[in-house]
Amino acid sequence: MGKTVLITGGSRGIGKELVRQFNKAGYAVAFSYLEHQEEAVRLANSINNRSGLFRTDAVVPIKADVSDAAQVKKMFEYIEGSFGTGVDILINNAGIAQQKLFTDLTEEDWDRMFDVDVKGVFHCCQCALPRMIRRQQGKIINISSMWGQVGASCEVHYSAAKAAVIGLTKALAKELGPSQIQVNCIAPGVIDTDMNAAFDEETMQSLKDETPLGRIGTPKDIAKAALFLASEQSDFITGQVLGVNGGMIV
Repeated sequence: MGKTVLITGGSRGIGKELVRQFNKAGYAVAFSYLEHQEEAVRLANSINNRSGLFRTDAVVPIKADVSDAAQVKKMFEYIEGSFGTGVDILINNAGIAQQKLFTDLTEEDWDRMFDVDVKGVFHCCQCALPRMIRRQQGKIINISSMWGQVGASCEVHYSAAKAAVIGLTKALAKELGPSQIQVNCIAPGVIDTDMNAAFDEETMQSLKDETPLGRIGTPKDIAKAALFLASEQSDFITGQVLGVNGGMIV
């Protein structure tokens, strides 16, 4: 396939499955992580021990805080040095979540949410786009949330940040259309990851019961949607929000 994908927040949850599935599909994969170095290295080694480091299907972990412009720039430079090429497909998956009453939110809570979930997308897109525009091709896939579409009680700052990602996706798609770059968004529903660890068993069952397809989503469900948006099959799709939520919102 000969294409390089960067997956931010790739050490756990949805990101971890994205790394696995894109490697299986033949992409060269770089992924960022921030706090979970042991898990990131273990994931990369488990794949590279089978495929061989720096082959076209190698996986390279990079420690970087996507909210920091300087670290993001260094990450892109490292990718070019490792693979000898730039990023063809950018998947902005890194994000944080927090449950808190709006009246209890601090300015620090608000700023950190937007720094990671929104500004991180901004920084990564800005670093990826010069090469994409020069080559007149590329794909950007932003991971939002269904709560960015309908809002969630006790997650106002998270919902607002994910709604901002959707708005960014739509506007950027219009701006980059003439450069033949597709920008799309996946809005996951309730997915079985550590991010939902705060929910008790009763709450998870209730969410499952509210889902028409009768189950909680898996990281693989999201990875399969991302593979489609990264493929040539999606070349005439841009500015769209793909809801992967089992029909929970329609």
